[in-house]
Amino acid sequence: MSEFQAYLQLGFSHITDSNGYDHILFIMALCTVYTLIDWKKVVILVTAFTIGHSITLALATMGLVSINRDWIELLIPVTIMITASLNFFYQIPKSSFSKKEQTSTLRYPLAMFFGLIHGLGFSNYLKTLLGKEAQIFNPLLGFNVGLELGQLIIVFIILSVSFVLIELMRIQRINWINILSGIIFGMAFSLILNNPFFRTLMGMSVN
Repeated sequence: MSEFQAYLQLGFSHITDSNGYDHILFIMALCTVYTLIDWKKVVILVTAFTIGHSITLALATMGLVSINRDWIELLIPVTIMITASLNFFYQIPKSSFSKKEQTSTLRYPLAMFFGLIHGLGFSNYLKTLLGKEAQIFNPLLGFNVGLELGQLIIVFIILSVSFVLIELMRIQRINWINILSGIIFGMAFSLILNNPFFRTLMGMSVN
């Protein structure tokens, strides 16, 4: 296995790892209001997130950007909560096939901005893997490609589930969005409450 393939596999495993499900929650929050019919909108949205996290992943891995890891680990669930909260204000079109649906343009710059934060989180893991390795281009590229492959699979699963529930089983779209967004919000809030750095900031016991 080449170095590129090894880091590709590590990137894929990192974003799909259920033990580090914060990034999965964010992708879910991004896609909750959509189904397979909206795939073009999702491609644009996820591309904005990808551009954001690719920038800081590269800069941080090369040592050009350095931010306290504790803050990044705290800010990631905050981005999830904000994204999930926006879903409650999503305007449902009269028909799922309607071309008149208006998606808030705020979602796209926010996805890119939040991607910058998540990229710093990805870089913490990648820098741990690299250690003192001098050549980082192939590992960086492979890891990023692996992240994208894993991300696309997560997106496809979420959109497929939404399509089945809403279009085939005729579950009310607003109910699906509110329930899933509420679950995601609650899980992100739990991550914040259990974050040792947050508990220290709040003067709470870390035990």
